[in-house]
Amino acid sequence: MFPLLASSNPTHHVMDKPIFGGDSPLFEGGPDFLGQPSLTMHTVTLVIAGIVAILVLLRAAKAISTGHEGEGMYRYLTKGRVSQLIEVFTLFLVENTIRPTLKEDTRRYTPILLSLFFFVLTCNLMGLIPFIDIQHAIGPPNDNGEKIWAVFGGTATANLSVTLGLACVAFVVIQIQGFRSLGIKGYLSHLTGGAPTALLPMMVPLEFAGMLIKPAALAIRLFANMFAGHTMMAVLAMFGMLTYQATESLLVTGAISVVSVVAAIAISFLELFVAFLQAFIFMFLTTVFIGQMTHHHEHDDHHEDAHDGLEPAGAH
Repeated sequence: MFPLLASSNPTHHVMDKPIFGGDSPLFEGGPDFLGQPSLTMHTVTLVIAGIVAILVLLRAAKAISTGHEGEGMYRYLTKGRVSQLIEVFTLFLVENTIRPTLKEDTRRYTPILLSLFFFVLTCNLMGLIPFIDIQHAIGPPNDNGEKIWAVFGGTATANLSVTLGLACVAFVVIQIQGFRSLGIKGYLSHLTGGAPTALLPMMVPLEFAGMLIKPAALAIRLFANMFAGHTMMAVLAMFGMLTYQATESLLVTGAISVVSVVAAIAISFLELFVAFLQAFIFMFLTTVFIGQMTHHHEHDDHHEDAHDGLEPAGAH
């Protein structure tokens, strides 16, 4: 994300902007919701990211599916580089992350977990494309002559409200699994942490707080990483403008600008890695939290195997 129009505020290209309602909306006279924006730039970006993710995944699913018999052995080959990449990601996530954690519940939760991964990844990658800067450059100017017209763009996952919404989805799935796997009695017993009755007034609030802290950590981790990375890129892009304001020397400004652009490119590659990493971490931790609410009989089986192994010879 390289700002085409430098701004004195490094978070200018990261923060959400109202389209209708709120303070200084893009379009005056639009609908308002209790003094808050009824439509924002990140809301539009989320919708576009969802549509893009669905279309790309549907196209990949068609390319991955088995072809006609007339194609021979090639009917089993995935067509297209993007589809092949999605297939590799999907197989890796399912076989190395989801299945080892959820075991028999893998098929039940794979759709929602992969949906979270690819949706977060799409939002992160869209934030690396300078949609806002392009709209600033070609949009109509305001009364001050500044081009501020932008209806979508930015990194929606750098918005805490967005990441909290995603965390709420994860929270609901985790609690559903808890009720389904443990039952009402087992779920309530989980809230006590196995403590004696005298400690319940202290343990229940702590366990309940832990239930809320887990999705909150998901939201804050994703928000902080995406916000910090894009803010750093904006700061690097501002160095040239700040140097000229301080020195008014074209030579010094040019030298600083070259260094800042090279650094911004390097950070862009790092942000590309972070986009994939944070999508994976969000999905992986959600998987782990679901697995923690799942009742497996591994301990009982292991205990029985150990007992059988220690049984004296000739006992049969």
